[in-house]
Order: sequence, then C-alpha cells, then structure tokens
Amino acid sequence: MRAVIAEDSILLRIGLVKVVQTAGFEVVAEADDAEGLLAAVEEHRPDIAVVDVRMPPGFTDEGVRAALLIRRQWPDTAVLLLSQYVEERYAADLLTSHTEGIGYLLKQRVADVEEFIDALRRVAGGGTALDPQVVAQLLVRRHSDPLDRLTSRERDVLELMAGGRSNAGIAGALVISESAVAKHINSIFGKLDLPVAEADHRRVLAVLRFLGVGVG
Repeated sequence: MRAVIAEDSILLRIGLVKVVQTAGFEVVAEADDAEGLLAAVEEHRPDIAVVDVRMPPGFTDEGVRAALLIRRQWPDTAVLLLSQYVEERYAADLLTSHTEGIGYLLKQRVADVEEFIDALRRVAGGGTALDPQVVAQLLVRRHSDPLDRLTSRERDVLELMAGGRSNAGIAGALVISESAVAKHINSIFGKLDLPVAEADHRRVLAVLRFLGVGVG
C-alpha cells in the first residue's frame, strides 16, 4: 500500500511518516500545501492520502477542497483528513459525495498509534473512520426524525457503525455478543425505513441517515 502525506507542520509530518511506515505503508511523497498534494497524487496515484484540513496559503479549507478533488479525479485514492478541531461541515461535505475510502480524525488521535493505524488501514481498504467527537457533534445538531425511534442501545450501535466499526468491533466496545449486535442492526434498518438491499449498502445508508448528510 502506498501513501502520500500532506501536512505543513514539518514536525507533525515527520511523525505521520513514521507512523504510516510502521503500519506497513510506503510513503511515496510528502507535501506541505494543497498544490503539492494534488501534484503528488497525480504523479504517484497512491492508495491513500493523509491530509491536513488547513494548509497554506490560506489555512482555511485547502485540504478539504483538495480531498474532494482527489475523490472526483482519482477515486481509487482513499483520503484520511486530519483536523485540529471538530469542523463538522467538512465531514458532511465529504460524506455527502462519498461513502467509501473516507476518514476524518482529530490530530490528537495520531498520538494513539494503534488506533490511528487501525483507522488508516480501514480507510485505505475502502471503509470509513470518523472521529467520535465529530460523530457526537453531528448528532447534536439533529432534530426530531426517525432516529428518535431508536433505543439508547441501538443509538450506541449506530454511533459505532458511523465510526467504521465492524460487528465484532461493536460487540467488543459494548461488551455484548455479535449476534446481539446483528439483531440491533436489523432493528435499526427497520426503524429507519431503509430499503432491502445488500447488507454493506444498508449500513452506509444507516450511517448517512444518522449523520444527516444526504439521505432523505
């Protein structure tokens, strides 16, 4: 697996390179701004790009705009965004257009190397990884809707699904059996009025309904 790292802080970039290499990825290029990131992705076509949300020259949303462009022009390249703070609009913008190969983590997660590597591999493999604080903040802004039908346990399961956890991962986090997780997920699908479809697709629809990004 090949990676490109885009981060303007040289110290953090060095740390990211070390961690990504520890995860077994080959870092084929580094960039300190959005322009350099796009050039590197075009040249190397990596499996994943790890991207700072705010980069030169404006330090606003350069990384996000570059990530959206990457997903449009090179859809085989996954993107893991890193942010200093929770900026829910950026996560919503990405998830509205893409449901695979997308991650959004706070930079503090990098300090937990094992957790970061798990998220990195999940996103590179086509999954999603959303920071728990991002999920929580997106949930706060929601109002009355079918989600109100869910029990507290079902909401816990759905929140972990939104973070990219598998059934086994959810079972471990909630200290319940995988069969119980499966029952909760089937109940969630029914309460959210999701159409019968391939299982993974229904999980994506459930997460999008939970986050309120593009599902009616």
